[in-house]
Amino acid sequence: MKQLRLFLAFFRVGMLGYGGGPSSIPLVHKEVVEKYKWMDDDEFADILALGNTLPGPIATKMAGYIGYRVAGILGMINAVLATIVPTIILMIVLLTFMASFKDQPWVMGMTKAVVPVVGVMLASLTWDFFKKSKSTLGLVTAIIFIIGSLLLLEVLHVHPAFLIAGLLIAAIVKRDKAPEVKQNVERGVGL
Repeated sequence: MKQLRLFLAFFRVGMLGYGGGPSSIPLVHKEVVEKYKWMDDDEFADILALGNTLPGPIATKMAGYIGYRVAGILGMINAVLATIVPTIILMIVLLTFMASFKDQPWVMGMTKAVVPVVGVMLASLTWDFFKKSKSTLGLVTAIIFIIGSLLLLEVLHVHPAFLIAGLLIAAIVKRDKAPEVKQNVERGVGL
C-alpha cells in the first residue's frame, strides 16, 4: 500500500508539473507534507536545499530521496519512475502530435500562461517558508537573511550554489558550537 501511495503521489507530480522542476516543487510539497504527511516543512526545506545544491533535475532528486526515506531502495526506484514516466510518455505523444501545431496561437498562449502560474505557486511556497523561518529565526533575522540573499544573488550576481553552500556551512558550524556554548554556560565559563 505504501508503494502504491508513493507511486501515485509522484505520478501526479510528474503529470501536473508542467513547466519543469520549479513548477513541481510546490506539487511535491503538497503531496509529501500536506497530503501524506511523510515529513514536515522543516524536513522538506532541508531536502529542497540539498536538492538545489546537487546537479541534475530537482524533481527526480527529491523523488529519489523522499522515496528512499519512505520505503527504502524500492521506494526510491518507485518514486523516480513515477516522476519520469509521465514525462517520457507525454514527450513522445506531444512531440509527435504538437510538431504540426507549434506555430498555432493556442499552443504559444498555453506556454505563456504557464509562467505566471508557476510564479504564483513558487511565491506561495516562499511565503510559507518565510512564515516558518520567521517563527524559527525571528522576524528581524529572517528579513536580514532575505535582504542579504537578494543582494548577493541580484546585485552581486553570486551563484546560488555558493550561497546555499555558505548557509549550509554556517548551519553546520553553528550546530557544532551549540553544545560547547551550552556546556560553558552550565559550567559558568565566560559569564
